[in-house]
Amino acid sequence: MTASRAASPEFAQAVKSAVLSMPAAQHLGFAFGRVEPGEVEIIQPYRKELTEHSGFFQGGVIGSLADFAGGSAAGTLLPPGWVNMTIDYTVKILAPAKGEKLVARGRVVKAGTTITVAAADVFSADQAEEKLCATALVTMRNIKLRKG
Repeated sequence: MTASRAASPEFAQAVKSAVLSMPAAQHLGFAFGRVEPGEVEIIQPYRKELTEHSGFFQGGVIGSLADFAGGSAAGTLLPPGWVNMTIDYTVKILAPAKGEKLVARGRVVKAGTTITVAAADVFSADQAEEKLCATALVTMRNIKLRKG
């Protein structure tokens, strides 16, 4: 696997379907933006129930989006019949996140057969202005699904 080539021509739909079928993703209610081999963008619209202290996005929401963005970027490089699961992730919140939406951009740092490392940057956004609010490293375990 390389960060420049997807293993499957249907990689974008496979990643979107796998992620959006997860209850946590459904609860957050985000949508995918750009999906390319080794790169993914996830957009989280503002919702009051995802905030704290006068409308700032809650840190756990920021961390979840970083995890989903990094994991999804890693998933774009998996062959058909494979999925990935988070081993760990580290998030550094750099600024308060307040705005109309969050935009999380994940990218593969190093793809491997068993382990893939990705990074994600999360931005708070209002109209055309974005502000970096968090950065993360995400480690994923690649798993071949068994039939039956």
